[in-house]
Amino acid sequence: MSPLTRRHFLATAPSLAWLTPLGTALARASEKVRAPAKSVIVLWMAGGPSQLETFDPKPGTRIAAGTKAVGTAAKGVQLAEGLERLAEQMNRVALVRSLWSPEGDHERATSIVKTGMRPDPTTTYPSLGAVICHALPDTTVDIPRHVSIMPNEWPARGGALGAEFDAFKVFDPKDKVPDVTPHVPQARFDRRVEDLKVVEEAFAAGRGRRAAATGHRDTMDRARKMMGSEQLKAFDISLEPASVRKEYGDTPFGRGCLAARRLTEVGVRCVEVTLGGWDSHANNHQVTTRLKGELDPAFSALIRDLNRRGTLKDTVVLCVGEFGRTPQLNGLGGRDHWPHNFAAAIAGGGVRGGAVVGESDPNGGKLPEHQRHPIADLNATVLQALGIDREHTLRSPIGRTFPRSEGKPIGAVLT
Repeated sequence: MSPLTRRHFLATAPSLAWLTPLGTALARASEKVRAPAKSVIVLWMAGGPSQLETFDPKPGTRIAAGTKAVGTAAKGVQLAEGLERLAEQMNRVALVRSLWSPEGDHERATSIVKTGMRPDPTTTYPSLGAVICHALPDTTVDIPRHVSIMPNEWPARGGALGAEFDAFKVFDPKDKVPDVTPHVPQARFDRRVEDLKVVEEAFAAGRGRRAAATGHRDTMDRARKMMGSEQLKAFDISLEPASVRKEYGDTPFGRGCLAARRLTEVGVRCVEVTLGGWDSHANNHQVTTRLKGELDPAFSALIRDLNRRGTLKDTVVLCVGEFGRTPQLNGLGGRDHWPHNFAAAIAGGGVRGGAVVGESDPNGGKLPEHQRHPIADLNATVLQALGIDREHTLRSPIGRTFPRSEGKPIGAVLT
């Protein structure tokens, strides 16, 4: 065949006109291809926040009990009063108002939300962060890739995946990370490590695989690597400008959210920051008002800061507790446990800002089964945003198999 000249192309161009819409469609499709997010920050509202005083207000109704709402940057979407700063960021936040859990006990409900699996006496299922770290390994990170800041009595666990996937627990970031700095001069510390090797080798002699199975050597090597890593500075929020620290709020939770942003920037896969105290069986309105005073500046600053730094697209931010609160106030002015219908907020990589999924009953009834989203769907949505195959089968050390998630992604939340 002779080479295609400009004259030949112009002569045949009319017959190729059908390629134009095809090319346009392909170009648009390619524009929609999004790189998956790289990390997750979970804002854990321990105790179970009232959906009516946070992400699903019902102003003017009987069940609101006087709680008002504020408009947001997303047209037609309201948040409860006290979340005015977060309201300004609603064009980057999606709300799921139709969550359902079969568990109303704090410990069991915490387990099912953090793992997406109903508690089983024969297996400790891994938390969302553990699953993510297992699915997305990274040898360039010297510090723990799963971190829990100010955890309560039920921190995120590695469960059946192994203790190496447990969250590394730290507390108020205003304090230094404990036990990572030698208490003696470096030369003396190095001699101690060499002496320890002698003891370990003597212990391992004749024990073969049993000694290796303890994982002691690997744990020691990881600890020493962490102690000498520059990445430890990610925990140190004092390195941030005063104006940025003020933005998050001068509270342990605010400092935790700022530390979470810093940690994800050095490659930490999942950071959980706990804000406890939401178990408002008495004086619900006063309790939630106080806690929103910590949540609102920190949550909104986290989204704004990530977006400003160009990393919001790489980070999923999930704000949720173990269940919601009853539509009716009790005799103490409180709201009791209500797993039948509660809400969560999710923002960042792959999330459709301003989207609202589901609608709770303005009269406080339970949602019909076909209208509710099991809590496992929320976990599946996060895995989808990170490009992780949620149906992949995991295997515990004793051979027990289970999927990464039993839920289905909530499509309306994702772009």
